[in-house]
Amino acid sequence: MFTHEDLARLQGQSLKMQGWIRQQTFSPELEKTLRRFSSWEVAELIFKVNQSTLRGRLAADPSLPQGIVEEDGRQHWYTLEEINQIRRRLKVNRKSLMPTRPAGKRAMRVAIANFKGGAGKSTVALHFAHAAALDGYRVLCVDFDPQATLSHSMGLSDVTEEFTVWGIMARDLIRETERMNAATRGAESGAALPQRRLPSAITDMGLKDLRVSDFIKPTCWPTIDLIPSCANAAFVEFASAQYRHLNPEWSFFASVSRYLDSLPADAYDLVIFDCPPAIGYQSMNAVFAADMLYVPSGPGYWEYDSTTSFIGQLAEALADLSRFSGGVPAGTLKLPKEFLDLRFLLTRYEHGNDLHRAMRSAFEKVFEDRVTANPIEMTRAVEQSGRFLNSIYETDYRDMTRETWRRARASFDRAYEEFKEHVIVAWDKLEDEA
Repeated sequence: MFTHEDLARLQGQSLKMQGWIRQQTFSPELEKTLRRFSSWEVAELIFKVNQSTLRGRLAADPSLPQGIVEEDGRQHWYTLEEINQIRRRLKVNRKSLMPTRPAGKRAMRVAIANFKGGAGKSTVALHFAHAAALDGYRVLCVDFDPQATLSHSMGLSDVTEEFTVWGIMARDLIRETERMNAATRGAESGAALPQRRLPSAITDMGLKDLRVSDFIKPTCWPTIDLIPSCANAAFVEFASAQYRHLNPEWSFFASVSRYLDSLPADAYDLVIFDCPPAIGYQSMNAVFAADMLYVPSGPGYWEYDSTTSFIGQLAEALADLSRFSGGVPAGTLKLPKEFLDLRFLLTRYEHGNDLHRAMRSAFEKVFEDRVTANPIEMTRAVEQSGRFLNSIYETDYRDMTRETWRRARASFDRAYEEFKEHVIVAWDKLEDEA
Protein backbone atom coordinates (compact mmCIF):
# COMPACT_ATOMS: atom_id res chain seq x y z
CA MET A 1 0.00 0.00 0.00
CA PHE A 2 1.21 3.50 -0.83
CA THR A 3 0.16 6.73 0.83
CA HIS A 4 1.09 10.38 0.34
CA GLU A 5 3.97 9.82 2.77
CA ASP A 6 5.47 7.19 0.46
CA LEU A 7 5.10 9.51 -2.50
CA ALA A 8 6.79 12.34 -0.56
CA ARG A 9 9.66 9.99 0.36
CA LEU A 10 10.13 8.99 -3.29
CA GLN A 11 10.12 12.66 -4.32
CA GLY A 12 12.83 13.39 -1.76
CA GLN A 13 14.99 10.62 -3.19
CA SER A 14 14.40 11.94 -6.69
CA LEU A 15 15.35 15.49 -5.68
CA LYS A 16 18.70 14.17 -4.45
CA MET A 17 19.22 12.54 -7.83
CA GLN A 18 18.32 15.82 -9.55
CA GLY A 19 21.08 17.52 -7.57
CA TRP A 20 23.59 14.88 -8.65
CA ILE A 21 22.56 15.22 -12.30
CA ARG A 22 22.93 19.00 -12.14
CA GLN A 23 26.40 18.55 -10.64
CA GLN A 24 27.39 16.43 -13.63
CA THR A 25 25.75 18.81 -16.09
CA PHE A 26 26.51 22.30 -14.78
CA SER A 27 29.54 23.84 -13.12
CA PRO A 28 30.83 22.57 -9.73
CA GLU A 29 28.85 25.39 -8.08
CA LEU A 30 25.66 23.88 -9.59
CA GLU A 31 25.28 27.00 -11.70
CA LYS A 32 24.69 26.81 -15.40
CA THR A 33 27.12 28.91 -17.42
CA LEU A 34 26.92 30.09 -21.00
CA ARG A 35 29.75 29.14 -23.33
CA ARG A 36 31.63 31.52 -25.60
CA PHE A 37 30.95 31.68 -29.33
CA SER A 38 33.63 31.43 -31.99
CA SER A 39 34.31 34.17 -34.52
CA TRP A 40 33.08 31.74 -37.19
CA GLU A 41 29.72 31.40 -35.39
CA VAL A 42 29.48 35.13 -34.71
CA ALA A 43 30.11 36.05 -38.35
CA GLU A 44 28.26 33.39 -40.34
CA LEU A 45 25.53 32.21 -37.97
CA ILE A 46 24.75 35.21 -35.75
CA PHE A 47 25.55 38.35 -37.77
CA LYS A 48 25.30 36.53 -41.14
CA VAL A 49 28.27 38.37 -42.64
CA ASN A 50 31.48 37.19 -44.24
CA GLN A 51 33.98 36.00 -41.62
CA SER A 52 36.90 37.91 -43.15
CA THR A 53 34.79 41.08 -43.24
CA LEU A 54 34.04 40.84 -39.52
CA ARG A 55 37.65 40.08 -38.67
CA GLY A 56 38.80 43.06 -40.69
CA ARG A 57 36.34 45.43 -39.03
CA LEU A 58 37.31 44.23 -35.56
CA ALA A 59 41.03 44.52 -36.34
CA ALA A 60 40.50 48.08 -37.62
CA ASP A 61 38.86 49.18 -34.37
CA PRO A 62 40.70 47.87 -31.28
CA SER A 63 38.10 49.50 -29.02
CA LEU A 64 35.64 46.80 -30.08
CA PRO A 65 35.65 43.56 -28.05
CA GLN A 66 38.35 41.22 -29.34
CA GLY A 67 37.35 38.12 -27.38
CA ILE A 68 39.71 35.38 -26.23
CA VAL A 69 42.19 34.25 -28.87
CA GLU A 70 43.19 30.63 -29.40
CA GLU A 71 46.88 29.80 -29.18
CA ASP A 72 47.22 29.50 -32.95
CA GLY A 73 45.60 32.93 -33.30
CA ARG A 74 43.03 31.73 -35.82
CA GLN A 75 39.83 31.69 -33.80
CA HIS A 76 38.47 34.28 -31.39
CA TRP A 77 35.83 33.37 -28.78
CA TYR A 78 33.24 35.91 -27.57
CA THR A 79 30.77 36.14 -24.73
CA LEU A 80 27.19 37.12 -25.59
CA GLU A 81 27.79 40.47 -23.85
CA GLU A 82 30.72 41.10 -26.20
CA ILE A 83 28.66 40.03 -29.21
CA ASN A 84 25.96 42.53 -28.26
CA GLN A 85 28.53 45.30 -27.80
CA ILE A 86 29.75 44.64 -31.34
CA ARG A 87 26.16 44.48 -32.59
CA ARG A 88 25.32 47.89 -31.14
CA ARG A 89 28.41 49.64 -32.50
CA LEU A 90 29.06 48.03 -35.87
CA LYS A 91 27.34 48.43 -39.22
CA VAL A 92 28.11 46.26 -42.24
CA ASN A 93 27.40 47.73 -45.68
CA ARG A 94 25.67 50.59 -43.83
CA LYS A 95 23.25 48.09 -42.34
CA SER A 96 22.65 47.86 -38.61
CA LEU A 97 23.19 44.53 -36.90
CA MET A 98 20.42 45.29 -34.40
CA PRO A 99 17.24 43.18 -34.67
CA THR A 100 13.95 44.57 -35.94
CA ARG A 101 11.79 46.10 -33.22
CA PRO A 102 8.82 48.37 -34.03
CA ALA A 103 8.91 51.66 -32.15
CA GLY A 104 6.25 52.38 -29.56
CA LYS A 105 5.25 48.75 -29.06
CA ARG A 106 5.45 46.59 -25.96
CA ALA A 107 6.98 43.11 -26.04
CA MET A 108 5.30 40.46 -28.17
CA ARG A 109 3.87 37.61 -26.10
CA VAL A 110 3.88 34.11 -27.59
CA ALA A 111 2.32 31.03 -25.97
CA ILE A 112 3.77 27.62 -26.89
CA ALA A 113 0.85 25.32 -26.09
CA ASN A 114 -0.67 21.89 -26.76
CA PHE A 115 -2.40 19.12 -24.83
CA LYS A 116 0.11 16.45 -25.75
CA GLY A 117 2.98 15.75 -23.44
CA GLY A 118 6.19 15.27 -25.41
CA ALA A 119 5.02 17.48 -28.28
CA GLY A 120 8.14 19.61 -27.88
CA LYS A 121 6.70 22.66 -26.12
CA SER A 122 9.63 23.16 -23.75
CA THR A 123 12.17 22.35 -26.47
CA VAL A 124 10.61 24.90 -28.82
CA ALA A 125 10.35 27.56 -26.08
CA LEU A 126 13.97 26.99 -25.04
CA HIS A 127 15.39 27.10 -28.57
CA PHE A 128 13.32 30.08 -29.69
CA ALA A 129 14.40 32.01 -26.57
CA HIS A 130 18.07 31.20 -27.18
CA ALA A 131 17.86 31.95 -30.89
CA ALA A 132 16.17 35.28 -30.18
CA ALA A 133 18.85 36.19 -27.62
CA LEU A 134 21.59 35.46 -30.16
CA ASP A 135 19.61 37.59 -32.59
CA GLY A 136 19.89 40.54 -30.20
CA TYR A 137 16.45 40.44 -28.58
CA ARG A 138 15.74 40.72 -24.85
CA VAL A 139 13.58 37.80 -23.80
CA LEU A 140 11.39 37.01 -20.81
CA CYS A 141 10.36 33.36 -20.51
CA VAL A 142 7.41 32.35 -18.34
CA ASP A 143 7.28 28.71 -17.24
CA PHE A 144 3.64 27.77 -16.63
CA ASP A 145 4.36 24.03 -16.47
CA PRO A 146 4.76 22.48 -12.97
CA GLN A 147 7.13 19.93 -14.54
CA ALA A 148 9.49 22.94 -14.78
CA THR A 149 11.45 21.52 -17.72
CA LEU A 150 12.14 24.98 -19.09
CA SER A 151 13.21 26.28 -15.67
CA HIS A 152 15.61 23.38 -15.15
CA SER A 153 16.99 23.78 -18.67
CA MET A 154 17.62 27.44 -17.92
CA GLY A 155 19.57 26.42 -14.82
CA LEU A 156 16.94 27.32 -12.16
CA SER A 157 15.87 24.56 -9.81
CA ASP A 158 15.75 25.86 -6.23
CA VAL A 159 12.51 27.81 -6.66
CA THR A 160 9.71 28.22 -4.12
CA GLU A 161 6.11 28.35 -5.26
CA GLU A 162 5.43 31.94 -4.22
CA PHE A 163 7.79 33.12 -6.97
CA THR A 164 6.05 31.17 -9.74
CA VAL A 165 2.91 31.88 -11.77
CA TRP A 166 0.93 30.67 -8.76
CA GLY A 167 2.40 33.53 -6.71
CA ILE A 168 1.46 35.99 -9.45
CA MET A 169 -2.12 34.70 -9.46
CA ALA A 170 -2.48 34.72 -5.66
CA ARG A 171 -0.99 38.23 -5.49
CA ASP A 172 -3.46 39.31 -8.16
CA LEU A 173 -6.38 37.83 -6.21
CA ILE A 174 -5.44 39.88 -3.14
CA ARG A 175 -4.93 43.10 -5.07
CA GLU A 176 -8.04 42.71 -7.21
CA THR A 177 -10.17 41.90 -4.14
CA GLU A 178 -8.88 45.01 -2.39
CA ARG A 179 -9.58 47.08 -5.52
CA MET A 180 -13.14 45.76 -5.68
CA ASN A 181 -13.71 46.43 -1.99
CA ALA A 182 -12.38 49.97 -2.37
CA ALA A 183 -14.72 50.55 -5.32
CA THR A 184 -17.64 49.23 -3.26
CA ARG A 185 -16.83 51.53 -0.36
CA GLY A 186 -16.52 54.46 -2.72
CA ALA A 187 -19.96 53.92 -4.22
CA GLU A 188 -22.90 55.86 -2.82
CA SER A 189 -24.63 52.64 -1.86
CA GLY A 190 -21.40 51.04 -0.74
CA ALA A 191 -22.39 50.84 2.90
CA ALA A 192 -25.14 48.40 1.99
CA LEU A 193 -22.93 46.12 -0.11
CA PRO A 194 -20.95 43.24 1.44
CA GLN A 195 -17.16 43.32 1.43
CA ARG A 196 -15.28 40.40 -0.12
CA ARG A 197 -13.12 38.72 2.50
CA LEU A 198 -10.10 36.49 1.96
CA PRO A 199 -8.78 34.11 4.64
CA SER A 200 -5.61 35.04 6.51
CA ALA A 201 -3.94 31.93 5.04
CA ILE A 202 -3.80 33.91 1.77
CA THR A 203 -3.49 37.51 2.92
CA ASP A 204 -0.76 36.80 5.50
CA MET A 205 1.65 35.20 3.03
CA GLY A 206 3.18 38.56 2.10
CA LEU A 207 2.40 38.13 -1.59
CA LYS A 208 0.63 41.46 -1.87
CA ASP A 209 3.85 43.33 -1.10
CA LEU A 210 6.02 41.44 -3.59
CA ARG A 211 7.35 43.70 -6.32
CA VAL A 212 6.94 42.93 -10.01
CA SER A 213 10.67 42.25 -10.27
CA ASP A 214 10.60 39.71 -7.43
CA PHE A 215 9.12 37.07 -9.74
CA ILE A 216 11.75 37.55 -12.46
CA LYS A 217 14.99 35.60 -12.17
CA PRO A 218 18.15 36.06 -14.27
CA THR A 219 19.62 33.17 -16.24
CA CYS A 220 23.12 32.45 -17.53
CA TRP A 221 22.02 34.17 -20.75
CA PRO A 222 22.49 37.90 -20.04
CA THR A 223 19.48 38.94 -22.16
CA ILE A 224 17.09 36.19 -21.01
CA ASP A 225 15.11 36.39 -17.76
CA LEU A 226 12.71 33.78 -16.45
CA ILE A 227 9.61 33.54 -14.30
CA PRO A 228 10.27 29.96 -13.17
CA SER A 229 8.07 27.07 -12.16
CA CYS A 230 8.57 24.27 -9.66
CA ALA A 231 6.96 20.96 -8.76
CA ASN A 232 5.28 22.47 -5.70
CA ALA A 233 3.32 24.79 -8.00
CA ALA A 234 1.31 21.81 -9.27
CA PHE A 235 -1.41 22.53 -6.71
CA VAL A 236 -2.25 25.80 -8.49
CA GLU A 237 -5.25 24.21 -10.23
CA PHE A 238 -6.80 23.23 -6.88
CA ALA A 239 -5.87 26.53 -5.24
CA SER A 240 -7.27 28.60 -8.11
CA ALA A 241 -10.62 26.83 -7.90
CA GLN A 242 -10.73 27.74 -4.20
CA TYR A 243 -9.74 31.33 -4.95
CA ARG A 244 -12.57 31.71 -7.45
CA HIS A 245 -15.00 30.52 -4.80
CA LEU A 246 -13.66 33.13 -2.37
CA ASN A 247 -14.20 35.89 -4.92
CA PRO A 248 -16.38 34.78 -7.86
CA GLU A 249 -15.95 38.17 -9.54
CA TRP A 250 -12.17 37.82 -9.69
CA SER A 251 -11.11 37.52 -13.35
CA PHE A 252 -8.49 34.85 -12.64
CA PHE A 253 -7.72 34.36 -16.34
CA ALA A 254 -6.36 37.91 -16.58
CA SER A 255 -3.88 37.62 -13.68
CA VAL A 256 -0.73 37.14 -15.74
CA SER A 257 -1.88 39.65 -18.35
CA ARG A 258 -2.31 42.29 -15.63
CA TYR A 259 1.11 41.41 -14.23
CA LEU A 260 2.81 41.74 -17.63
CA ASP A 261 1.00 45.03 -18.25
CA SER A 262 2.80 46.40 -15.19
CA LEU A 263 6.22 45.81 -16.76
CA PRO A 264 7.82 48.73 -18.63
CA ALA A 265 6.89 48.50 -22.31
CA ASP A 266 10.54 48.48 -23.36
CA ALA A 267 11.81 46.04 -20.71
CA TYR A 268 11.74 43.10 -23.14
CA ASP A 269 11.22 42.43 -26.82
CA LEU A 270 9.73 38.94 -26.60
CA VAL A 271 7.83 37.12 -23.87
CA ILE A 272 7.65 33.36 -24.44
CA PHE A 273 5.26 31.13 -22.47
CA ASP A 274 5.90 27.42 -21.95
CA CYS A 275 2.46 25.99 -21.19
CA PRO A 276 1.48 22.79 -19.32
CA PRO A 277 0.00 19.86 -21.28
CA ALA A 278 -3.56 20.63 -20.17
CA ILE A 279 -6.19 23.34 -20.28
CA GLY A 280 -6.47 24.76 -16.79
CA TYR A 281 -6.04 27.93 -14.77
CA GLN A 282 -2.37 28.34 -15.66
CA SER A 283 -2.69 27.57 -19.35
CA MET A 284 -5.74 29.84 -19.67
CA ASN A 285 -3.72 32.65 -18.13
CA ALA A 286 -1.06 32.00 -20.75
CA VAL A 287 -3.36 32.01 -23.76
CA PHE A 288 -5.24 35.11 -22.54
CA ALA A 289 -1.98 37.00 -22.07
CA ALA A 290 -0.55 35.85 -25.42
CA ASP A 291 -0.60 37.83 -28.65
CA MET A 292 0.37 34.77 -30.69
CA LEU A 293 -0.32 31.07 -30.26
CA TYR A 294 2.24 28.52 -31.45
CA VAL A 295 1.04 24.89 -31.33
CA PRO A 296 3.85 22.31 -31.64
CA SER A 297 2.94 18.75 -32.54
CA GLY A 298 4.73 15.54 -33.35
CA PRO A 299 4.14 14.11 -36.83
CA GLY A 300 2.14 11.01 -35.80
CA TYR A 301 -1.57 10.27 -35.87
CA TRP A 302 -2.01 10.41 -32.10
CA GLU A 303 -0.30 13.80 -32.00
CA TYR A 304 -2.63 15.00 -34.75
CA ASP A 305 -5.60 13.64 -32.79
CA SER A 306 -4.41 15.35 -29.62
CA THR A 307 -3.88 18.65 -31.43
CA THR A 308 -7.40 18.46 -32.82
CA SER A 309 -8.77 17.90 -29.30
CA PHE A 310 -6.64 20.71 -27.94
CA ILE A 311 -7.90 23.41 -30.29
CA GLY A 312 -11.48 22.21 -29.83
CA GLN A 313 -11.39 22.34 -26.06
CA LEU A 314 -9.43 25.58 -26.14
CA ALA A 315 -12.16 27.09 -28.33
CA GLU A 316 -14.82 26.01 -25.81
CA ALA A 317 -12.84 27.34 -22.86
CA LEU A 318 -12.23 30.70 -24.55
CA ALA A 319 -15.90 30.96 -25.48
CA ASP A 320 -16.94 30.25 -21.88
CA LEU A 321 -14.52 32.79 -20.43
CA SER A 322 -15.60 35.39 -22.96
CA ARG A 323 -19.01 35.18 -21.30
CA PHE A 324 -17.41 35.64 -17.88
CA SER A 325 -20.01 37.03 -15.48
CA GLY A 326 -17.62 39.70 -14.21
CA GLY A 327 -17.48 41.35 -17.62
CA VAL A 328 -14.31 42.71 -19.17
CA PRO A 329 -11.53 42.55 -16.55
CA ALA A 330 -9.42 45.48 -15.44
CA GLY A 331 -6.32 46.12 -17.51
CA THR A 332 -5.70 46.06 -21.23
CA LEU A 333 -7.16 42.61 -21.88
CA LYS A 334 -10.19 42.61 -24.17
CA LEU A 335 -12.96 40.05 -24.65
CA PRO A 336 -13.57 38.02 -26.71
CA LYS A 337 -9.95 36.92 -26.84
CA GLU A 338 -8.22 37.44 -30.21
CA PHE A 339 -4.79 36.22 -31.32
CA LEU A 340 -2.76 38.24 -33.78
CA ASP A 341 -1.44 35.00 -35.26
CA LEU A 342 -1.86 31.23 -34.90
CA ARG A 343 0.65 28.66 -36.16
CA PHE A 344 1.12 24.89 -36.04
CA LEU A 345 4.72 23.66 -35.89
CA LEU A 346 5.71 20.04 -36.52
CA THR A 347 8.47 18.70 -34.27
CA ARG A 348 10.68 15.56 -34.31
CA TYR A 349 10.11 15.46 -38.07
CA GLU A 350 11.98 13.07 -40.39
CA HIS A 351 11.86 14.01 -44.07
CA GLY A 352 12.53 10.42 -45.15
CA ASN A 353 9.70 8.97 -43.06
CA ASP A 354 6.61 8.19 -45.17
CA LEU A 355 4.26 8.43 -42.18
CA HIS A 356 5.68 11.82 -41.21
CA ARG A 357 5.22 13.13 -44.74
CA ALA A 358 1.65 11.82 -44.87
CA MET A 359 0.78 13.40 -41.52
CA ARG A 360 2.36 16.68 -42.57
CA SER A 361 0.12 16.62 -45.64
CA ALA A 362 -2.90 16.01 -43.37
CA PHE A 363 -1.94 18.95 -41.14
CA GLU A 364 -1.57 21.21 -44.19
CA LYS A 365 -4.89 20.14 -45.72
CA VAL A 366 -6.73 20.98 -42.49
CA PHE A 367 -4.79 23.97 -41.14
CA GLU A 368 -3.55 25.19 -44.54
CA ASP A 369 -0.99 28.01 -44.36
CA ARG A 370 -1.24 28.04 -40.55
CA VAL A 371 1.24 25.12 -40.65
CA THR A 372 4.79 26.47 -40.60
CA ALA A 373 6.90 25.72 -43.65
CA ASN A 374 9.91 24.67 -41.58
CA PRO A 375 9.40 21.74 -39.20
CA ILE A 376 11.95 20.95 -36.49
CA GLU A 377 13.83 17.86 -37.53
CA MET A 378 14.71 14.90 -35.35
CA THR A 379 18.50 14.77 -35.11
CA ARG A 380 20.97 12.97 -32.90
CA ALA A 381 22.54 16.29 -31.88
CA VAL A 382 19.23 17.57 -30.47
CA GLU A 383 18.72 14.34 -28.51
CA GLN A 384 22.24 14.61 -27.11
CA SER A 385 21.89 18.27 -26.10
CA GLY A 386 18.51 17.56 -24.47
CA ARG A 387 20.03 14.89 -22.23
CA PHE A 388 22.30 17.56 -20.79
CA LEU A 389 19.53 20.17 -20.36
CA ASN A 390 20.99 22.29 -23.16
CA SER A 391 19.73 23.74 -26.40
CA ILE A 392 21.67 23.17 -29.59
CA TYR A 393 22.79 26.80 -29.30
CA GLU A 394 24.43 26.09 -25.96
CA THR A 395 26.16 22.96 -27.25
CA ASP A 396 29.75 23.50 -28.39
CA TYR A 397 30.17 22.25 -31.95
CA ARG A 398 33.54 20.78 -30.94
CA ASP A 399 31.72 18.22 -28.79
CA MET A 400 30.55 16.42 -31.95
CA THR A 401 31.21 16.56 -35.66
CA ARG A 402 30.62 20.06 -36.97
CA GLU A 403 28.31 18.76 -39.70
CA THR A 404 26.08 16.98 -37.17
CA TRP A 405 25.91 20.13 -35.07
CA ARG A 406 25.27 22.39 -38.07
CA ARG A 407 22.43 20.21 -39.34
CA ALA A 408 20.65 20.37 -36.00
CA ARG A 409 21.22 24.09 -35.61
CA ALA A 410 20.09 24.76 -39.19
CA SER A 411 16.74 23.10 -38.45
CA PHE A 412 16.11 25.35 -35.45
CA ASP A 413 17.49 28.38 -37.28
CA ARG A 414 14.98 27.92 -40.10
CA ALA A 415 12.12 27.41 -37.66
CA TYR A 416 13.19 30.47 -35.66
CA GLU A 417 13.61 32.70 -38.74
CA GLU A 418 10.07 31.83 -39.82
CA PHE A 419 8.85 32.42 -36.25
CA LYS A 420 10.55 35.84 -36.24
CA GLU A 421 8.92 36.78 -39.55
CA HIS A 422 5.48 36.00 -38.10
CA VAL A 423 6.32 37.92 -34.91
CA ILE A 424 7.36 41.05 -36.82
CA VAL A 425 4.18 41.01 -38.93
CA ALA A 426 2.04 40.58 -35.80
CA TRP A 427 4.04 43.25 -33.98
CA ASP A 428 2.88 45.86 -36.46
CA LYS A 429 -0.73 44.96 -35.62
CA LEU A 430 -0.14 45.46 -31.91
CA GLU A 431 -1.57 48.66 -30.48
CA ASP A 432 0.96 51.38 -29.66
CA GLU A 433 1.73 51.99 -26.02
CA ALA A 434 0.02 55.12 -24.72
